[in-house]
Amino acid sequence: MNLSQVPNVITVLRVVLVLPVVLALLNEQYGIALILFGIAGASDGLDGYIAKRYDCTSRFGSILDPLADKFLLVSTYLSLAWLGLLPWWLVVVVLVRDLLIVVGGFAYHRLIGEYEMTPSYISKLNTASQILLGFLVVLSMSLLPLAEWLIDGMIYFVLVTTILSGADYVWRWGRRAVTARADDKTNRSDG
Repeated sequence: MNLSQVPNVITVLRVVLVLPVVLALLNEQYGIALILFGIAGASDGLDGYIAKRYDCTSRFGSILDPLADKFLLVSTYLSLAWLGLLPWWLVVVVLVRDLLIVVGGFAYHRLIGEYEMTPSYISKLNTASQILLGFLVVLSMSLLPLAEWLIDGMIYFVLVTTILSGADYVWRWGRRAVTARADDKTNRSDG
């Protein structure tokens, strides 16, 4: 294995950790879940750092990395809501945003053409806050009971960043689609 494959291998390992995290949560083995979720969360930053630092980004990685995040976060959030540790309304908002992005990406690909998944600052902040909230909830259940106001504050922070991130994706990709369509019409009329 060469260095260019390392970020993708780390991302695949994050996907593999999803099932053990969910099983640990559902069995209320919060200490194990905390360790596994922490490793998975840290791997998200590590694979990105290596890819950028050593210039080994790939189209496969640009698609798999956000999907790995979604698998981990959606599975964790569903499990935590099932256990009554996160509100269902937050899970629904997170799922709607993710569904909006997937459907929008698919539609863009089918109607306009290929694209590179480049997350915005607000999207990165949203992913980091979702990971932090999951980590804090599991931490609170395992090692260090946290104040309710802290968890509640993070829940609302995740809500706000999720809504802003979804709106940002709609705005940015909508603008790209309009521009691409206009360019396509211009090219056809010139030719």
